[in-house]
Amino acid sequence: MSIRIKLLLSYTGMLVLSLLMFGVTAGLFTIAATGDLHSIRDFYKVHYQLNPLTEQEESIFLELKYLAKNDPDELLNKDLLIDYDFKLRTVRAGLYVRRESNQVFESFTFHQPELEQFLPPYDLNNSQIRNTFNIGERFYAYAKFDFAYSDGAKGSVFVIRERSPFAEVTRRLLPILSFILIGVLVIANMLLYRWITKSVIKPLNLLRSSAERIQEGDLQFALDLHSKDEIGKLNEAFENMRKRLQESVQLRLQDEENRKELISNISHDLRTPITNIKGYIEGIRDGVADTPEKMDKYVQIIYSKAVDLDKLVDELFLYSKLDLKQVPFTFEPVNLASFLDDCIDELHYSLQEQGIQIAWTRRTSKPAWVLADVEKLKRTVVNIIDNAQKFMDKPQKQIDLALTLDDQWVTVEIRDNGMGIPPEAIPHLFERFYRAEQSRNSSTGGSGLGLAIAREIIEGHGGKIWVTSEQGSGTSLFFTLKRTSVHGGEHA
Repeated sequence: MSIRIKLLLSYTGMLVLSLLMFGVTAGLFTIAATGDLHSIRDFYKVHYQLNPLTEQEESIFLELKYLAKNDPDELLNKDLLIDYDFKLRTVRAGLYVRRESNQVFESFTFHQPELEQFLPPYDLNNSQIRNTFNIGERFYAYAKFDFAYSDGAKGSVFVIRERSPFAEVTRRLLPILSFILIGVLVIANMLLYRWITKSVIKPLNLLRSSAERIQEGDLQFALDLHSKDEIGKLNEAFENMRKRLQESVQLRLQDEENRKELISNISHDLRTPITNIKGYIEGIRDGVADTPEKMDKYVQIIYSKAVDLDKLVDELFLYSKLDLKQVPFTFEPVNLASFLDDCIDELHYSLQEQGIQIAWTRRTSKPAWVLADVEKLKRTVVNIIDNAQKFMDKPQKQIDLALTLDDQWVTVEIRDNGMGIPPEAIPHLFERFYRAEQSRNSSTGGSGLGLAIAREIIEGHGGKIWVTSEQGSGTSLFFTLKRTSVHGGEHA
Protein backbone atom coordinates (compact mmCIF):
# COMPACT_ATOMS: atom_id res chain seq x y z
CA MET A 1 0.00 0.00 0.00
CA SER A 2 1.46 3.36 -1.01
CA ILE A 3 2.08 6.21 1.42
CA ARG A 4 -0.44 8.36 -0.42
CA ILE A 5 -3.18 5.77 0.11
CA LYS A 6 -2.15 5.31 3.75
CA LEU A 7 -2.42 9.04 4.39
CA LEU A 8 -5.71 9.25 2.49
CA LEU A 9 -7.23 6.35 4.40
CA SER A 10 -5.98 7.58 7.76
CA TYR A 11 -7.27 11.12 7.40
CA THR A 12 -10.53 10.03 5.74
CA GLY A 13 -11.10 7.51 8.50
CA MET A 14 -10.34 10.09 11.16
CA LEU A 15 -12.73 12.58 9.50
CA VAL A 16 -15.57 10.08 9.14
CA LEU A 17 -15.09 8.81 12.68
CA SER A 18 -15.04 12.33 14.07
CA LEU A 19 -18.21 13.28 12.20
CA LEU A 20 -19.90 10.11 13.33
CA MET A 21 -18.91 10.64 16.94
CA PHE A 22 -20.01 14.26 16.73
CA GLY A 23 -23.42 13.27 15.37
CA VAL A 24 -23.93 10.60 18.01
CA THR A 25 -22.83 12.95 20.79
CA ALA A 26 -25.12 15.73 19.55
CA GLY A 27 -28.05 13.33 19.38
CA LEU A 28 -27.40 12.07 22.91
CA PHE A 29 -27.19 15.60 24.29
CA THR A 30 -30.41 16.52 22.51
CA ILE A 31 -32.24 13.49 23.79
CA ALA A 32 -30.93 13.98 27.33
CA ALA A 33 -31.85 17.66 27.37
CA THR A 34 -35.30 17.54 25.76
CA GLY A 35 -36.45 13.95 26.10
CA ASP A 36 -37.55 14.15 22.48
CA LEU A 37 -37.74 10.60 21.22
CA HIS A 38 -40.15 11.10 18.35
CA SER A 39 -37.87 9.86 15.63
CA ILE A 40 -36.64 6.90 17.65
CA ARG A 41 -40.11 6.22 18.96
CA ASP A 42 -41.52 6.25 15.45
CA PHE A 43 -38.93 3.69 14.43
CA TYR A 44 -39.92 1.46 17.33
CA LYS A 45 -43.61 1.91 16.58
CA VAL A 46 -43.32 0.93 12.94
CA HIS A 47 -41.36 -2.17 13.87
CA TYR A 48 -43.38 -3.28 16.89
CA GLN A 49 -46.73 -2.58 15.33
CA LEU A 50 -45.88 -5.40 12.95
CA ASN A 51 -43.92 -7.60 15.35
CA PRO A 52 -44.77 -6.63 18.94
CA LEU A 53 -44.03 -10.03 20.46
CA THR A 54 -41.38 -12.65 20.31
CA GLU A 55 -42.09 -16.12 18.93
CA GLN A 56 -42.75 -17.60 22.39
CA GLU A 57 -44.97 -14.70 23.39
CA GLU A 58 -46.88 -14.98 20.11
CA SER A 59 -47.47 -18.67 20.75
CA ILE A 60 -48.96 -17.96 24.19
CA PHE A 61 -51.04 -15.15 22.72
CA LEU A 62 -52.50 -17.51 20.11
CA GLU A 63 -53.50 -19.94 22.86
CA LEU A 64 -55.25 -17.14 24.76
CA LYS A 65 -56.90 -16.01 21.55
CA TYR A 66 -58.17 -19.54 20.95
CA LEU A 67 -59.67 -19.61 24.47
CA ALA A 68 -61.30 -16.22 23.92
CA LYS A 69 -63.00 -17.49 20.81
CA ASN A 70 -64.06 -20.91 22.01
CA ASP A 71 -64.35 -20.73 25.81
CA PRO A 72 -64.19 -17.05 26.85
CA ASP A 73 -65.31 -17.72 30.42
CA GLU A 74 -62.08 -19.62 31.02
CA LEU A 75 -60.34 -16.23 30.96
CA LEU A 76 -62.04 -15.51 34.30
CA ASN A 77 -60.20 -18.48 35.87
CA LYS A 78 -57.55 -16.93 38.13
CA ASP A 79 -55.47 -20.08 38.35
CA LEU A 80 -55.36 -20.41 34.58
CA LEU A 81 -54.45 -16.76 34.14
CA ILE A 82 -51.70 -17.03 36.76
CA ASP A 83 -50.32 -20.03 34.91
CA TYR A 84 -50.25 -18.16 31.56
CA ASP A 85 -48.77 -15.10 33.24
CA PHE A 86 -45.98 -17.24 34.67
CA LYS A 87 -45.13 -18.45 31.20
CA LEU A 88 -45.07 -14.88 29.90
CA ARG A 89 -42.97 -13.62 32.79
CA THR A 90 -40.28 -16.20 31.94
CA VAL A 91 -39.89 -14.38 28.61
CA ARG A 92 -40.11 -10.95 30.23
CA ALA A 93 -43.68 -10.16 29.15
CA GLY A 94 -46.99 -9.91 31.02
CA LEU A 95 -50.72 -10.69 30.82
CA TYR A 96 -53.63 -8.26 31.23
CA VAL A 97 -57.33 -9.26 31.05
CA ARG A 98 -60.33 -6.93 31.39
CA ARG A 99 -64.11 -7.27 31.47
CA GLU A 100 -66.01 -4.18 30.43
CA SER A 101 -64.28 -1.41 32.44
CA ASN A 102 -63.08 -3.71 35.18
CA GLN A 103 -59.68 -5.30 35.49
CA VAL A 104 -59.81 -9.09 35.70
CA PHE A 105 -56.06 -9.77 35.84
CA GLU A 106 -52.89 -7.70 35.68
CA SER A 107 -49.37 -9.17 35.69
CA PHE A 108 -46.92 -8.14 38.40
CA THR A 109 -44.42 -7.50 35.59
CA PHE A 110 -45.74 -4.05 34.76
CA HIS A 111 -45.67 -2.08 38.06
CA GLN A 112 -47.57 0.62 36.20
CA PRO A 113 -50.66 2.08 37.97
CA GLU A 114 -51.64 4.08 34.87
CA LEU A 115 -51.60 1.09 32.56
CA GLU A 116 -55.39 0.77 32.27
CA GLN A 117 -55.76 4.38 31.12
CA PHE A 118 -53.48 3.92 28.13
CA LEU A 119 -54.91 0.65 26.87
CA PRO A 120 -56.85 0.91 23.60
CA PRO A 121 -60.69 0.80 23.69
CA TYR A 122 -62.77 -2.26 22.75
CA ASP A 123 -62.87 -3.25 19.12
CA LEU A 124 -64.86 -6.42 18.69
CA ASN A 125 -63.99 -6.40 14.99
CA ASN A 126 -60.31 -6.70 16.03
CA SER A 127 -59.23 -4.49 13.13
CA GLN A 128 -55.86 -3.79 14.82
CA ILE A 129 -54.66 -6.42 17.26
CA ARG A 130 -50.98 -5.34 17.40
CA ASN A 131 -49.69 -1.90 18.33
CA THR A 132 -47.63 0.15 20.77
CA PHE A 133 -48.24 2.81 23.41
CA ASN A 134 -46.25 5.00 25.77
CA ILE A 135 -46.65 5.79 29.44
CA GLY A 136 -44.33 8.71 30.06
CA GLU A 137 -40.85 7.61 29.02
CA ARG A 138 -41.79 3.93 29.10
CA PHE A 139 -42.51 2.22 25.82
CA TYR A 140 -44.74 -0.87 25.41
CA ALA A 141 -45.66 -3.20 22.57
CA TYR A 142 -48.73 -5.43 22.75
CA ALA A 143 -50.98 -7.92 21.03
CA LYS A 144 -54.69 -7.90 22.04
CA PHE A 145 -57.88 -9.70 21.21
CA ASP A 146 -61.36 -8.36 22.02
CA PHE A 147 -64.17 -10.86 22.57
CA ALA A 148 -67.53 -11.29 24.31
CA TYR A 149 -68.10 -13.41 27.40
CA SER A 150 -70.94 -15.89 27.46
CA ASP A 151 -73.18 -13.36 29.16
CA GLY A 152 -72.50 -10.76 26.42
CA ALA A 153 -70.03 -8.63 28.41
CA LYS A 154 -67.10 -7.27 26.42
CA GLY A 155 -63.69 -8.56 27.28
CA SER A 156 -60.09 -8.12 26.18
CA VAL A 157 -56.92 -10.14 26.60
CA PHE A 158 -53.52 -8.42 26.26
CA VAL A 159 -50.00 -9.83 26.01
CA ILE A 160 -47.79 -6.83 26.73
CA ARG A 161 -44.00 -6.42 26.63
CA GLU A 162 -42.07 -3.35 27.76
CA ARG A 163 -39.44 -2.21 25.31
CA SER A 164 -36.18 -0.25 25.92
CA PRO A 165 -36.79 3.17 27.50
CA PHE A 166 -34.00 4.70 25.41
CA ALA A 167 -34.18 8.29 26.61
CA GLU A 168 -33.97 7.36 30.29
CA VAL A 169 -31.04 5.02 29.72
CA THR A 170 -29.32 7.69 27.69
CA ARG A 171 -29.80 10.30 30.41
CA ARG A 172 -28.36 8.00 33.04
CA LEU A 173 -25.41 6.83 30.96
CA LEU A 174 -24.63 10.17 29.27
CA PRO A 175 -21.40 10.93 31.25
CA ILE A 176 -20.08 7.43 30.68
CA LEU A 177 -21.00 7.50 27.00
CA SER A 178 -19.36 10.91 26.57
CA PHE A 179 -16.11 9.65 28.08
CA ILE A 180 -16.30 6.53 25.93
CA LEU A 181 -16.74 8.61 22.76
CA ILE A 182 -13.84 10.86 23.68
CA GLY A 183 -11.74 7.78 24.47
CA VAL A 184 -12.60 6.23 21.10
CA LEU A 185 -11.46 9.40 19.32
CA VAL A 186 -8.21 9.55 21.29
CA ILE A 187 -7.43 5.86 20.81
CA ALA A 188 -8.28 5.99 17.10
CA ASN A 189 -6.02 9.01 16.68
CA MET A 190 -3.19 7.26 18.55
CA LEU A 191 -3.56 4.10 16.45
CA LEU A 192 -3.53 6.08 13.21
CA TYR A 193 -0.49 8.02 14.39
CA ARG A 194 1.29 4.80 15.35
CA TRP A 195 0.49 3.27 11.98
CA ILE A 196 1.81 6.25 10.04
CA THR A 197 4.84 6.51 12.31
CA LYS A 198 5.67 2.82 12.03
CA SER A 199 5.20 2.62 8.27
CA VAL A 200 6.69 5.99 7.24
CA ILE A 201 8.59 7.91 9.90
CA LYS A 202 10.52 4.98 11.38
CA PRO A 203 11.83 3.71 8.00
CA LEU A 204 12.81 7.25 7.02
CA ASN A 205 14.72 7.67 10.28
CA LEU A 206 16.48 4.37 9.61
CA LEU A 207 17.44 5.54 6.13
CA ARG A 208 18.72 8.82 7.56
CA SER A 209 20.90 7.03 10.15
CA SER A 210 22.17 4.69 7.42
CA ALA A 211 23.11 7.66 5.24
CA GLU A 212 25.01 9.15 8.18
CA ARG A 213 26.90 5.86 8.65
CA ILE A 214 27.84 5.85 4.97
CA GLN A 215 28.97 9.47 5.29
CA GLU A 216 31.28 8.36 8.10
CA GLY A 217 32.69 5.58 5.90
CA ASP A 218 30.86 2.64 7.53
CA LEU A 219 29.51 0.29 4.86
CA GLN A 220 29.44 -2.90 6.95
CA PHE A 221 25.70 -3.04 7.59
CA ALA A 222 22.51 -3.99 5.78
CA LEU A 223 19.08 -2.40 5.64
CA ASP A 224 16.37 -4.88 6.57
CA LEU A 225 13.09 -3.36 5.39
CA HIS A 226 10.52 -5.43 3.52
CA SER A 227 7.66 -3.04 2.81
CA LYS A 228 6.30 -2.88 -0.74
CA ASP A 229 5.43 0.83 -0.80
CA GLU A 230 7.52 3.83 -1.86
CA ILE A 231 9.60 3.52 1.31
CA GLY A 232 10.39 -0.09 0.41
CA LYS A 233 11.48 0.92 -3.09
CA LEU A 234 13.60 3.73 -1.65
CA ASN A 235 15.16 1.28 0.79
CA GLU A 236 15.89 -1.18 -2.03
CA ALA A 237 17.58 1.54 -4.10
CA PHE A 238 19.54 2.72 -1.04
CA GLU A 239 20.66 -0.83 -0.20
CA ASN A 240 21.77 -1.39 -3.81
CA MET A 241 23.73 1.87 -3.65
CA ARG A 242 25.39 0.76 -0.40
CA LYS A 243 26.35 -2.59 -1.91
CA ARG A 244 27.80 -0.92 -4.98
CA LEU A 245 29.77 1.48 -2.81
CA GLN A 246 31.00 -1.40 -0.67
CA GLU A 247 32.01 -3.38 -3.75
CA SER A 248 33.72 -0.30 -5.17
CA VAL A 249 35.70 0.24 -1.97
CA GLN A 250 36.64 -3.43 -1.74
CA LEU A 251 37.63 -3.45 -5.41
CA ARG A 252 39.73 -0.34 -4.92
CA LEU A 253 41.47 -1.90 -1.92
CA GLN A 254 41.98 -5.13 -3.84
CA ASP A 255 43.32 -3.22 -6.84
CA GLU A 256 45.70 -1.37 -4.57
CA GLU A 257 46.87 -4.65 -3.06
CA ASN A 258 47.22 -6.17 -6.53
CA ARG A 259 49.13 -3.13 -7.74
CA LYS A 260 51.61 -3.44 -4.88
CA GLU A 261 51.99 -7.17 -5.51
CA LEU A 262 52.33 -6.58 -9.25
CA ILE A 263 55.07 -3.99 -8.76
CA SER A 264 56.85 -6.34 -6.35
CA ASN A 265 56.62 -9.29 -8.75
CA ILE A 266 57.69 -7.27 -11.79
CA SER A 267 60.58 -5.81 -9.83
CA HIS A 268 61.72 -9.28 -8.75
CA ASP A 269 61.30 -10.88 -12.17
CA LEU A 270 63.16 -8.04 -13.89
CA ARG A 271 65.86 -7.73 -11.29
CA THR A 272 66.96 -11.39 -11.54
CA PRO A 273 67.97 -11.42 -15.27
CA ILE A 274 69.32 -7.87 -15.04
CA THR A 275 71.49 -8.88 -12.09
CA ASN A 276 72.74 -11.90 -14.06
CA ILE A 277 73.49 -9.75 -17.12
CA LYS A 278 75.35 -7.22 -14.95
CA GLY A 279 77.35 -10.01 -13.32
CA TYR A 280 78.49 -11.54 -16.57
CA ILE A 281 79.28 -8.13 -18.08
CA GLU A 282 81.38 -7.30 -15.02
CA GLY A 283 83.09 -10.67 -15.50
CA ILE A 284 83.94 -9.74 -19.06
CA ARG A 285 85.07 -6.25 -18.00
CA ASP A 286 87.25 -7.64 -15.21
CA GLY A 287 88.88 -10.12 -17.57
CA VAL A 288 87.34 -13.26 -16.07
CA ALA A 289 86.36 -14.42 -19.57
CA ASP A 290 90.00 -14.68 -20.63
CA THR A 291 89.50 -17.32 -23.28
CA PRO A 292 87.39 -17.32 -26.44
CA GLU A 293 85.36 -20.23 -25.05
CA LYS A 294 84.52 -18.37 -21.83
CA MET A 295 83.75 -15.21 -23.78
CA ASP A 296 81.33 -17.09 -26.06
CA LYS A 297 79.70 -18.68 -23.00
CA TYR A 298 79.30 -15.32 -21.23
CA VAL A 299 77.90 -13.65 -24.34
CA GLN A 300 75.47 -16.52 -24.90
CA ILE A 301 74.23 -16.29 -21.29
CA ILE A 302 73.82 -12.52 -21.59
CA TYR A 303 71.86 -12.97 -24.81
CA SER A 304 69.65 -15.67 -23.20
CA LYS A 305 68.87 -13.41 -20.26
CA ALA A 306 68.08 -10.53 -22.60
CA VAL A 307 65.70 -12.79 -24.54
CA ASP A 308 64.03 -13.76 -21.24
CA LEU A 309 63.67 -10.08 -20.38
CA ASP A 310 62.18 -9.34 -23.78
CA LYS A 311 59.73 -12.26 -23.44
CA LEU A 312 58.72 -11.15 -19.95
CA VAL A 313 58.07 -7.59 -21.12
CA ASP A 314 56.07 -8.88 -24.10
CA GLU A 315 53.94 -11.12 -21.89
CA LEU A 316 53.38 -8.34 -19.37
CA PHE A 317 52.39 -5.96 -22.14
CA LEU A 318 50.04 -8.54 -23.71
CA TYR A 319 48.41 -9.37 -20.37
CA SER A 320 47.90 -5.68 -19.56
CA LYS A 321 46.18 -5.08 -22.90
CA LEU A 322 44.04 -8.21 -22.51
CA ASP A 323 43.07 -7.21 -18.97
CA LEU A 324 42.06 -3.75 -20.17
CA LYS A 325 40.11 -5.25 -23.13
CA GLN A 326 42.32 -3.36 -25.56
CA VAL A 327 43.36 -6.32 -27.71
CA PRO A 328 41.09 -6.84 -30.74
CA PHE A 329 40.05 -10.40 -31.55
CA THR A 330 39.85 -11.50 -35.18
CA PHE A 331 37.36 -14.36 -35.22
CA GLU A 332 37.07 -16.83 -38.06
CA PRO A 333 35.55 -20.31 -38.44
CA VAL A 334 38.06 -22.89 -37.25
CA ASN A 335 37.85 -26.68 -37.16
CA LEU A 336 39.33 -27.24 -33.72
CA ALA A 337 40.39 -30.81 -34.54
CA SER A 338 42.50 -29.66 -37.49
CA PHE A 339 43.83 -26.77 -35.42
CA LEU A 340 45.07 -29.16 -32.70
CA ASP A 341 46.69 -31.36 -35.36
CA ASP A 342 48.69 -28.34 -36.52
CA CYS A 343 49.67 -27.35 -32.97
CA ILE A 344 50.91 -30.87 -32.15
CA ASP A 345 52.89 -31.09 -35.37
CA GLU A 346 54.55 -27.77 -34.58
CA LEU A 347 55.39 -28.65 -30.96
CA HIS A 348 56.23 -32.32 -31.50
CA TYR A 349 59.96 -32.01 -32.21
CA SER A 350 60.79 -29.43 -29.54
CA LEU A 351 59.01 -31.52 -26.90
CA GLN A 352 60.64 -34.71 -28.14
CA GLU A 353 64.07 -33.15 -27.56
CA GLN A 354 63.07 -32.77 -23.88
CA GLY A 355 61.92 -36.38 -23.70
CA ILE A 356 58.20 -35.50 -23.68
CA GLN A 357 55.73 -37.51 -25.72
CA ILE A 358 52.65 -35.63 -26.93
CA ALA A 359 49.52 -37.20 -28.39
CA TRP A 360 45.87 -36.47 -28.61
CA THR A 361 42.58 -38.31 -28.78
CA ARG A 362 39.64 -37.31 -30.91
CA ARG A 363 36.58 -38.50 -28.95
CA THR A 364 34.18 -37.69 -31.76
CA SER A 365 34.14 -38.09 -35.51
CA LYS A 366 32.20 -34.86 -36.03
CA PRO A 367 34.05 -31.68 -37.04
CA ALA A 368 34.39 -29.25 -34.16
CA TRP A 369 33.74 -25.84 -35.70
CA VAL A 370 34.22 -22.77 -33.51
CA LEU A 371 34.72 -19.05 -34.07
CA ALA A 372 38.23 -18.26 -32.84
CA ASP A 373 41.22 -15.99 -33.20
CA VAL A 374 43.74 -18.54 -34.43
CA GLU A 375 46.86 -16.68 -33.32
CA LYS A 376 45.61 -16.07 -29.77
CA LEU A 377 44.15 -19.58 -29.44
CA LYS A 378 47.53 -21.01 -30.44
CA ARG A 379 49.14 -18.79 -27.79
CA THR A 380 46.78 -20.35 -25.24
CA VAL A 381 47.66 -23.93 -26.15
CA VAL A 382 51.42 -23.15 -26.18
CA ASN A 383 51.24 -21.42 -22.78
CA ILE A 384 49.38 -24.38 -21.24
CA ILE A 385 51.87 -26.92 -22.65
CA ASP A 386 54.86 -24.75 -21.64
CA ASN A 387 53.46 -24.58 -18.12
CA ALA A 388 52.95 -28.38 -18.03
CA GLN A 389 56.45 -29.29 -19.21
CA LYS A 390 58.12 -27.32 -16.40
CA PHE A 391 56.70 -29.68 -13.77
CA MET A 392 57.38 -33.08 -15.34
CA ASP A 393 58.99 -35.40 -12.78
CA LYS A 394 58.43 -38.87 -14.29
CA PRO A 395 61.00 -40.84 -16.32
CA GLN A 396 58.46 -41.15 -19.12
CA LYS A 397 56.97 -37.71 -19.64
CA GLN A 398 53.62 -37.57 -21.37
CA ILE A 399 51.20 -34.84 -22.48
CA ASP A 400 47.80 -35.89 -23.85
CA LEU A 401 45.19 -33.76 -25.59
CA ALA A 402 41.53 -34.78 -25.89
CA LEU A 403 38.57 -33.15 -27.63
CA THR A 404 34.89 -33.75 -26.80
CA LEU A 405 31.65 -32.23 -28.09
CA ASP A 406 28.17 -31.58 -26.81
CA ASP A 407 25.26 -29.67 -28.33
CA GLN A 408 26.71 -26.24 -27.60
CA TRP A 409 30.35 -26.51 -26.55
CA VAL A 410 33.67 -27.97 -27.63
CA THR A 411 35.86 -29.00 -24.68
CA VAL A 412 39.64 -29.43 -24.95
CA GLU A 413 41.56 -31.27 -22.23
CA ILE A 414 45.36 -31.01 -21.92
CA ARG A 415 46.67 -33.55 -19.40
CA ASP A 416 50.20 -34.17 -18.12
CA ASN A 417 51.66 -36.83 -15.84
CA GLY A 418 53.70 -34.38 -13.78
CA MET A 419 53.91 -33.83 -10.05
CA GLY A 420 50.42 -32.34 -9.75
CA ILE A 421 49.27 -29.18 -7.99
CA PRO A 422 48.46 -28.76 -4.27
CA PRO A 423 44.69 -28.26 -3.70
CA GLU A 424 45.24 -24.90 -2.01
CA ALA A 425 47.07 -23.59 -5.10
CA ILE A 426 44.39 -24.51 -7.70
CA PRO A 427 42.08 -21.48 -7.10
CA HIS A 428 45.04 -19.12 -7.72
CA LEU A 429 46.56 -20.68 -10.84
CA PHE A 430 45.09 -18.14 -13.23
CA GLU A 431 46.16 -15.10 -11.18
CA ARG A 432 48.92 -13.00 -12.67
CA PHE A 433 52.44 -13.74 -11.37
CA TYR A 434 51.15 -16.63 -9.27
CA ARG A 435 53.44 -19.62 -8.97
CA ALA A 436 52.62 -22.82 -7.16
CA GLU A 437 56.36 -23.11 -6.61
CA GLN A 438 56.89 -20.08 -4.37
CA SER A 439 60.63 -19.67 -4.79
CA ARG A 440 59.99 -17.72 -8.02
CA ASN A 441 62.78 -19.66 -9.72
CA SER A 442 62.46 -18.74 -13.39
CA SER A 443 63.92 -22.06 -14.45
CA THR A 444 60.83 -23.84 -13.16
CA GLY A 445 58.20 -21.23 -12.47
CA GLY A 446 58.30 -19.10 -15.60
CA SER A 447 56.97 -15.55 -15.56
CA GLY A 448 53.71 -16.43 -13.83
CA LEU A 449 51.74 -14.83 -16.67
CA GLY A 450 51.21 -17.78 -19.01
CA LEU A 451 47.99 -19.16 -17.50
CA ALA A 452 46.70 -15.66 -16.73
CA ILE A 453 47.06 -14.81 -20.43
CA ALA A 454 45.39 -18.11 -21.37
CA ARG A 455 42.40 -17.28 -19.17
CA GLU A 456 42.02 -13.80 -20.66
CA ILE A 457 42.11 -15.22 -24.20
CA ILE A 458 39.59 -18.01 -23.53
CA GLU A 459 37.22 -15.65 -21.72
CA GLY A 460 37.63 -13.23 -24.63
CA HIS A 461 36.30 -16.04 -26.82
CA GLY A 462 33.29 -16.44 -24.49
CA GLY A 463 34.55 -19.75 -23.08
CA LYS A 464 35.67 -21.08 -19.70
CA ILE A 465 38.94 -22.50 -18.41
CA TRP A 466 39.60 -24.58 -15.29
CA VAL A 467 42.02 -27.08 -13.73
CA THR A 468 41.78 -30.41 -11.95
CA SER A 469 44.83 -32.05 -10.43
CA GLU A 470 45.93 -34.98 -8.30
CA GLN A 471 49.29 -34.68 -6.59
CA GLY A 472 51.75 -37.28 -7.79
CA SER A 473 49.55 -38.29 -10.76
CA GLY A 474 49.29 -35.21 -12.93
CA THR A 475 47.15 -32.22 -13.90
CA SER A 476 44.32 -31.72 -16.41
CA LEU A 477 43.54 -28.29 -17.78
CA PHE A 478 40.24 -27.81 -19.62
CA PHE A 479 38.91 -24.99 -21.77
CA THR A 480 35.66 -24.71 -23.72
CA LEU A 481 34.67 -22.82 -26.85
CA LYS A 482 31.16 -22.35 -28.22
CA ARG A 483 30.29 -24.36 -31.31
CA THR A 484 29.21 -22.59 -34.49
CA SER A 485 27.25 -23.62 -37.54
CA VAL A 486 29.41 -21.38 -39.76
CA HIS A 487 31.96 -23.52 -41.62
CA GLY A 488 35.09 -22.30 -43.35
CA GLY A 489 38.07 -23.86 -45.04
CA GLU A 490 40.18 -26.36 -43.12
CA HIS A 491 42.69 -24.52 -40.97
CA ALA A 492 46.28 -25.53 -41.89
